[in-house]
Amino acid sequence: MSKFKTAPEDIVPFVQKFAFGAGNLANQLFPAALGAFMYYLVVAYKMDPLDAALLSSIPRLLDAITDPIMGYVTDNTRSKWGRRKPYIFLGSFIAGITFIMMWQLNPEDSSNFHFWYILTLSFVFYIGYTIFATPLIGLGYEMTSDYNERTRLMASSQIIGQLAWMIAPWIWWVIAQPNIFPTQTEGVRTVAIVTGIACLILAILPSIFCKEIDQTNLTGQSNLSLKDFKKNMLNLFKGMKEILTNQQFLRVCGATFLVFNGFQIVAQFSLFIIVYYMFNGDYGVAGQWPAWYNTLAAASTMFLVIPIITKLATKYGKKNAFIISTFISIIGYGIKWWGFNPEITWLMFIQVPFMSFGIGGLFTLMMSMTADLCDLDELRNGMPRKEGTFGAVYWLMVKIGSAIALTLSGMILSFVGWDQNQPTQTMETLTNLRIADVIVPIVAALLAVVTMWNYNVTEERANEIRNELIKRRGRL
Repeated sequence: MSKFKTAPEDIVPFVQKFAFGAGNLANQLFPAALGAFMYYLVVAYKMDPLDAALLSSIPRLLDAITDPIMGYVTDNTRSKWGRRKPYIFLGSFIAGITFIMMWQLNPEDSSNFHFWYILTLSFVFYIGYTIFATPLIGLGYEMTSDYNERTRLMASSQIIGQLAWMIAPWIWWVIAQPNIFPTQTEGVRTVAIVTGIACLILAILPSIFCKEIDQTNLTGQSNLSLKDFKKNMLNLFKGMKEILTNQQFLRVCGATFLVFNGFQIVAQFSLFIIVYYMFNGDYGVAGQWPAWYNTLAAASTMFLVIPIITKLATKYGKKNAFIISTFISIIGYGIKWWGFNPEITWLMFIQVPFMSFGIGGLFTLMMSMTADLCDLDELRNGMPRKEGTFGAVYWLMVKIGSAIALTLSGMILSFVGWDQNQPTQTMETLTNLRIADVIVPIVAALLAVVTMWNYNVTEERANEIRNELIKRRGRL
């Protein structure tokens, strides 16, 4: 049980928690929706699955490169509107509008044209997404300096963010309904407009309602000008070196890389397994089952996993809560082999609450831990504080891994013999796909537990660091 009581001034008000959560919902809805739309590139536009995987992975490499630059920019910005909020506002518009444009595809155009059209607009989209998301993550790290309130803030934002994963499966279902859209391609175009506008509105809210830290006691910030470009690049690399030599942060990044990307590699496999293994490729018979499967996963995370993880973190510490949640998810991944049963359809829901502990616990705890490590970095390296850069480097690791994971996902589909031009798949192909669906995330989760085993920033240590920083420069 926690030995420290959260001071009133360290509690984030409900309105700010909700606004930050709304921004996190947009932050998750963008990639969640992209996954649904990428699926239709294969089944509606008949694009090769490996090409579709490349469209998901290549732009994210650019995104990963621009993240640290944006992190440095937002950390060193001084304005009357704050260090984070102006960028959140601007990036929301760029990402939302470009998302809409990206999916206005003509089915009569060739797959090659679709590939280059989406690839080009994806670069613009991800630049806007970086301008929005990187300051948003930095904002979350600095909204409170209390060890347990950080977990509660991240928990509330993740609960709201999980709505993205409840919405995304229904994007897939709505597009496929002939009584709603005459063709799937028309569904893609229309739903993209609705999704882009919704994300834009949600993404703006943190820039309006959230409060940044007082900039009075912030020191050591660089002058952001073209004249000092070389100096700023050197400072950026110096800051990244300091971050990347923080062993505890590397543990957090490594564990995130493993758990998230173990999940990412097989994320779309469940849809293929439900439709093609359980319903023999008949989308009409499969109906709403895939959507309900993913909706239950998000609902389990919202209403079961995150509240439990928050209590575990308060009672046993963040590292132990992560290890417990990861082992529970391993049980769920193992159950999948029996849960996907063509004879008893509802059994597919058995594994869902267990599996949800993996991703549900991951980002709630890891983002809270990273906020603690921003304090540790200031203690060791002094000002300027680097919340934006920490967030950028953390998500750089995630996005590089995600690019690799999406490519591996396409490679696995090709390796097991998936033929996108056939209405059904061979039993050998489906069996091999099911084996990968179980083994890949279990191995990744076990490696993540090993990675985090010696993480040592406990609640006591975090409070020691905080008190020392207050003595140095006062409260922020």
